[in-house]
Amino acid sequence: MASTTILWLRRDLRIHDHPALWAALDCADDVLPVFVLDEGVYRGRWASADRTHALLETLRELRGALEERGGTLAVRQGDPAEVLPALVAEIGATEVHATSDASPFAIARDKRVSEALKEAGAGLVRHPGMFCADISKIRTKDGRPYAVFSPFGRNWAEAPRREVLNAPEKLKSPDIEMGAIPTVEDLGLTPVLTGPLPAGEAAARARMEEWLSDGVERYKDLHNDVARSTSRLSPYLHLGSLSARELEERVMQIPGEHPAAYRRQLAWRDFYAHVLLYSPTNTRTAYQPKFDALEWVDDPEGWKAWCDGTTGYPMVDAGMRELAATGFMHNRTRMVVGSFLTKNLHIDYRHGEEWFMKLLLDGDTSQNNGNWQWTASLGVDPAPYFKRIFNPVLQQRKFDPDGVYVKRWIPELKDVPLKRLFEPWTMSEAEQEASGCVIDRDYPGPIVDHKLERMRAIERFRAVAEPPQD
Repeated sequence: MASTTILWLRRDLRIHDHPALWAALDCADDVLPVFVLDEGVYRGRWASADRTHALLETLRELRGALEERGGTLAVRQGDPAEVLPALVAEIGATEVHATSDASPFAIARDKRVSEALKEAGAGLVRHPGMFCADISKIRTKDGRPYAVFSPFGRNWAEAPRREVLNAPEKLKSPDIEMGAIPTVEDLGLTPVLTGPLPAGEAAARARMEEWLSDGVERYKDLHNDVARSTSRLSPYLHLGSLSARELEERVMQIPGEHPAAYRRQLAWRDFYAHVLLYSPTNTRTAYQPKFDALEWVDDPEGWKAWCDGTTGYPMVDAGMRELAATGFMHNRTRMVVGSFLTKNLHIDYRHGEEWFMKLLLDGDTSQNNGNWQWTASLGVDPAPYFKRIFNPVLQQRKFDPDGVYVKRWIPELKDVPLKRLFEPWTMSEAEQEASGCVIDRDYPGPIVDHKLERMRAIERFRAVAEPPQD
């Protein structure tokens, strides 16, 4: 009798470089890839209609790729701790293979599923495949997890790597009801993005090839220029339609400082996953507990202006409008808008974290949380809080000096003279009329004074970080 095993897919939606897939193929004649649509995810804390839409489109393509190789993809809805034991019983499997993840939700889910499978007479076997290196084994000399990126990055660069695997040429799946892949509307969700990136492994691989042939060799010149496109591979890394390990291997084959600098960004991705793996409470509280005492401001009008991209600071507004349209934002701009929310408006970083997770196609728990805590000066690897308060005007002058990015996303400013574009509220009445941009009619004036709010932020952080001694 032929043996059968299950491949439980989560954030590893590809056929290339898939260790769990190959492990399943090596131990059984038949392999059933299955994805479980869990309402606890698509309606959970980090729910995102647009990310769910990208997921469903990726599943459709993946099903086709598996069918081309003789297999199939089963899709079920429900709690994996109930669905998978039922499938085990239905097809007579004794093992379920899956790719390890690092978030508290994923770890708790795996524990529940493992216990349920054990009762059903099967086991959960987890494999690498989400990160470049084994983030659980990168430790300091005294065996502790890292809390500072630079030494982590040095250790990470020298850590062992697994072999990059080809896509299997064929596989065989048991004869079973596949299950329909719903639309996002079937799930009662409504996407909001107007120009998202295409989803799926084919799009991911095409974008990777484009980046490696024309982009990565100029990365150090590109990575802070907000008007120019960097790799835009993060949404594919998030869903696993592209392997981080394969991307790293391909980058390492290209000599020079630019590819090396890009590889360092992959190290940051592994670093934040490493931090969350060992500090799971980060998803609720500050990594530095003293900053949980910060008193954030309740400012509904400021919050709405930030979300809508109507703060009066062009670089902040351009970033927020880019996010709302595409589900993506340049990393430099993420720092600027995050600093503005937490240091100029004094609004809790967790509100910004949640808003980003609603809209980002690359909305990854560890990356988003790590970036927000870094920007808010209360996470790992922090610079002193008074050095991480970004001036949105100076940031625009430095990283969008020709105004290309701002004018792309804020058409109200398209005819504003460049010398006024960084602070459009300084235009004279005649300049406003001539440019068709009257402040507070066509485009808002600044909702706060950055210099004043910077000093207030320093005072607020100092009161917590350096409390007066008795």
